[in-house]
Amino acid sequence: MSYARRTGRFLAAATGAAILLTACGTGEEKPAAKDSGSASSAPAADATVIHAHEQEPNSYNGFTAEEYSSQNHIVFNTRVLQDVWGYSTDGGVARNTEVATYEKVSDDPLTVKYTFNPKAVWSDGADLGCADVMLTWATGSGKFTDFSYISTEQWGLVELPDCKVGDKEITLKYKSPFVDWEALDVVTMPAHIVAEQGGLTVEEMVDAIKGGDKAKLKKAAEFYNKGWLFNGKLPDKKLMPASGPFIIDSYSPGQSITLARNEKYWGEPAKSAKVTIRFIPQDEQVQALQNGETNIIEPQSNPDIVAQLEGLNGVTVKTGDQFLYDHLDFNFNKGPFKDANLRKAFALCVPRQQIVDNLIKPQNPEAKTLDTRNVVGFQSQYADTVAFAGGDKWGTVDIEGAKKLLTDAGKSKLKVRIGYNQPNPRRTQVVELIKASCDQAGFDIVDTGSEKFFADGGDLANGNFDVALFGWAGSALNSGWTSTYHTVEKCTPSGKGNNKGCYSNKELDKVLEQILGETDPAKTIELVKQVEKTLWDDLATIPLYTQPALTAWSETVQNVVPNASQASVTWNMHEWSMQ
Repeated sequence: MSYARRTGRFLAAATGAAILLTACGTGEEKPAAKDSGSASSAPAADATVIHAHEQEPNSYNGFTAEEYSSQNHIVFNTRVLQDVWGYSTDGGVARNTEVATYEKVSDDPLTVKYTFNPKAVWSDGADLGCADVMLTWATGSGKFTDFSYISTEQWGLVELPDCKVGDKEITLKYKSPFVDWEALDVVTMPAHIVAEQGGLTVEEMVDAIKGGDKAKLKKAAEFYNKGWLFNGKLPDKKLMPASGPFIIDSYSPGQSITLARNEKYWGEPAKSAKVTIRFIPQDEQVQALQNGETNIIEPQSNPDIVAQLEGLNGVTVKTGDQFLYDHLDFNFNKGPFKDANLRKAFALCVPRQQIVDNLIKPQNPEAKTLDTRNVVGFQSQYADTVAFAGGDKWGTVDIEGAKKLLTDAGKSKLKVRIGYNQPNPRRTQVVELIKASCDQAGFDIVDTGSEKFFADGGDLANGNFDVALFGWAGSALNSGWTSTYHTVEKCTPSGKGNNKGCYSNKELDKVLEQILGETDPAKTIELVKQVEKTLWDDLATIPLYTQPALTAWSETVQNVVPNASQASVTWNMHEWSMQ
């Protein structure tokens, strides 16, 4: 990454390694909050650090299939609901020893021992340990289908833990090896709250999990799935204890959410008494930073925004690489692109190189088209993966070739709806460039961008698109992205998980499963090459470009450190402080 002074998931499905859907744009354009005063109005010792984020959280529980997105994780799953690990700045694993230490004690079978800090408690004083691990196992193992969870890939391989309420040492034994065993989300949501809301004691809930009693857990599962939704206001704060250095302090719908120092936190206390996340649209964030309405922004990078930021005094600007890329996903469940020849025709007319030249190179002269999906350009294995997979051949537009495929298929003026989240100027321009090119080949490209594209019940969830344009935020881990291409049993809003287009290739499923069970990095790299080749052969998706990372902050704020992974700049917000 580079600094400019004048003065970044894939986010693993249900594992912490999972890729996160990211809007990189907001739904409704909402005004910046005014309730906390300006970002610099208070004395340094008491000032609140303010971060701007374009999306408003909608649930305290971001681990369900429906609510697993950056809008929730960037706010809560860093330093409010924390775990035994987090992302390092380069997208790898950083162990969080304040919560627990862990070690692999056996390779055959894979066995990992976790030792929780004896002082570790939830902010309401409830013990943090065995019961919380048991809840995570119940939700993620696939044994209790009433619980909604983003993926069962990792926890589905873990045998039922043998611990009792109050235990601080928990050993997890795997049925088979797992590639990212260090990145298991061990503690997700507070078990004592789920038990209470399910009409159970913690001991009764753990016993029901051990006994496989689904009926006894039904009410608890209902709360787990829906009890933490905001619905325009916070749930009762008593239902939202924290495991990290911050707790929720206040929430102003449409404006902001404020986190306060968790006085019950046993580890290093947060340096700032409060952090406020203001909901500010992308196109208003630079002005908000200049006006002192926020201290830190992470807008989607474009040449105009970079130029504006570099023109501000007292602002640090950091640009660089990140694990965040934009792509075009076909709808395999309904619409024209179940036909492979029509997918090929579309791929031949998408001006990938022109998109990069016009929209990405002005801010990153070294930018190239992204020719893979699960390896990014700054990783050492990228060039070999591209050469093996052959995706670079799709960088040249062939209007005549596309036109012939459409003619042979008897399709003239084939209507193609491209959906994405608005407002998002860059993606609007991407669609305009695709239309200018593909309409020449005989397509009729229709921009169906919507402010509610990512919403529950929106076009992406319900499959109301022919091609979806959006981004995945990820990391250097391998387990997070595999569910994106794995066959889903039911192509429904809750059943699709990360596979938004309902793509299926049974042979590829086997390779994806091999990756999940491979602990040799060299062998994993070769398997990923096979995956990329198959995805190009099938034209499952069309990757476009890696989004340049951009973070800017007032020089009055200390310890702001961008992160290349889906963790976002909020990964170390407990260290932020005002000068």
